[in-house]
Amino acid sequence: MTETTENYQLDQEEYIINMGPQHPSTHGVLRFEVSLKGEMVRNIRPHCGYIHRGIEKMCEKNTYQQIIHLTDRLDYLSAHSNNELVCLTVEEALEIEVPERVKYIRTIMAELNRIASHQLWWCSMGMDMGGLTCFFYGLRDREPILDIFEETCGGRLLLSYNCPGGVMYDLHPNFQKRVKDYIKYFRKKLPEYDALLSGNIIFLERTKGLGVLTLEDAISFGVTGPTGRASGFSCDIRKTQPYSAYSKVDFKEILYTEGDTFHRYKARIDEMWESMNIIEQLIDNIPEGDYAVKMKPIIKLPAGEYYKSVETARGELGLYLISDGNKSPYRFKLRSPNFINLGALASMVKDTKIADLVAISASLDLVIPDIDR
Repeated sequence: MTETTENYQLDQEEYIINMGPQHPSTHGVLRFEVSLKGEMVRNIRPHCGYIHRGIEKMCEKNTYQQIIHLTDRLDYLSAHSNNELVCLTVEEALEIEVPERVKYIRTIMAELNRIASHQLWWCSMGMDMGGLTCFFYGLRDREPILDIFEETCGGRLLLSYNCPGGVMYDLHPNFQKRVKDYIKYFRKKLPEYDALLSGNIIFLERTKGLGVLTLEDAISFGVTGPTGRASGFSCDIRKTQPYSAYSKVDFKEILYTEGDTFHRYKARIDEMWESMNIIEQLIDNIPEGDYAVKMKPIIKLPAGEYYKSVETARGELGLYLISDGNKSPYRFKLRSPNFINLGALASMVKDTKIADLVAISASLDLVIPDIDR
């Protein structure tokens, strides 16, 4: 056998390797079955279900008030929006109008939650690509938001602050001051993220033009959130179907057309600026009044089918609910942005290097418990 023939056969060899389920770059318990030709990725097959807990079926056995505390555990970095989705669905079904104060509080908390989520994504993506300093910066800037949550909600990550008809309790007296102080602080810190990563030549070489998701594919797969908007897909629920106080604020929907790893990164950086703009428009204008309307101890929705969606940090989280008139939903089905966004990954990584797979998957900002549920 000649050397040329031997090399040719090696070049044509296909290898199957596992990335995960325990792997630092999968951001949770997820397994990729990666098909390789040399260093080039030919295909990947995600294997889900390692932390499936049956939350949707559990919700069908609990009351509507109890369900709130289960939805925290889906995308735990968007816990407030998960809780809010259930409340909005129940309130719409019962035709309840919550006080204006509640709408403002929910919107401010959701945007703080979005910033904290994007900060953890940024520090994790930077670390995935070798920038350990990013991890320290991101966690440093996220901590004050968690302190604000703890003071008002009692929880730092899993908030359970929303309830049907309003919020569990009124804002802490320090809330407005601490939020305004934080926005002032973070406006000075966010440019450091650009200094560390956004303009870094090594980072740019590893992200620009890689993992491209076209607009047509984004729409076909149903990819939403910053991942879809980086491909030019206008899909922000806060704009298209405003809820809470989003109709009262002016903000930009961040859209790019390149659809590559870098612009998925850039979309989230820009979204943090917009979240701060939204909070600043609301924080000094929170109306006086009640923080909840009085609800019955046992809530029963009219029989029928209901669908509601909110914009989490990763895209559209939808709830399809069927009620048969009892205290628990007959059917409780979630449209998870993480699950759908993961479905598009194979098309992004085909014919890229295995090292690029880490960067591309990090740009999707996957939270695995929301995929498995």
